[in-house]
Amino acid sequence: MNTLKKGDIVSRKSHNNDILFYIEDIFIDKNIAKLKGIVVRIEADSYIEDLILADETRVSKAENLVNKMINSRRNIDSMSNNYGKILHLDGDKSYSKKTEQYYKKRGLNYVVRHVTEQKQPYEVEQLLKMIKPDILVITGHDGMLKKGRNYNDINNYRNSKYFIKAVRAARNIYPDKNDLIIFAGACQSFYEALIYAGANFASSPGRILIDFLDPLIIAEKVSITDRKKIVFMSDLEGVIRNGRRAVGGIGAVGKCL
Repeated sequence: MNTLKKGDIVSRKSHNNDILFYIEDIFIDKNIAKLKGIVVRIEADSYIEDLILADETRVSKAENLVNKMINSRRNIDSMSNNYGKILHLDGDKSYSKKTEQYYKKRGLNYVVRHVTEQKQPYEVEQLLKMIKPDILVITGHDGMLKKGRNYNDINNYRNSKYFIKAVRAARNIYPDKNDLIIFAGACQSFYEALIYAGANFASSPGRILIDFLDPLIIAEKVSITDRKKIVFMSDLEGVIRNGRRAVGGIGAVGKCL
């Protein structure tokens, strides 16, 4: 138990070891570890004694699953190179690397930055002015402190307040929702508040876990869709694993010339 350290892959005994996390930090004085999902965008705290080091076979399977998710997507069937430019801010460093791998494989026009959730509201303005994207993704990890309760209390969400502030900051520069398309949120995020702040798409209407790929799929779909067309949630049926419980939105014009 005392051998657990930052970076270890673990699961929670009290949750039947259902999700694999990596340990982001350990607070020995509080007997608490801060956890982040390695496949889903969930953040959680746990008592150290509730954690068990994950079996190497299971870790390998999880890593293979992520790689399969990245590589199994069908290649873009288009002659156009004028895809909309994506600026992707991800609070998770390892996800940032996987995101770059995904976008690069798909041949998209992208810039990925690892920016922690807490810093996103303060860095998004400068990045928008410098990169001038068509699509902005603001994501990382999130979670409800009391799952299934206090849906309308911003203090019941780990990082939603930062995503919301970042969306507002972006809308101060790009108030027109057709000029800049925004996806915001992670697992169990405050969906309604994100949409109200100005996001075109957000997670999670059902306050459920969302896959690592969900924000990337939305950004890709908008970037490769013709500017004369609109991307609706109905266009994403069967692509987002948990559908409209995971991601919702008002739609967005395509950004491909």
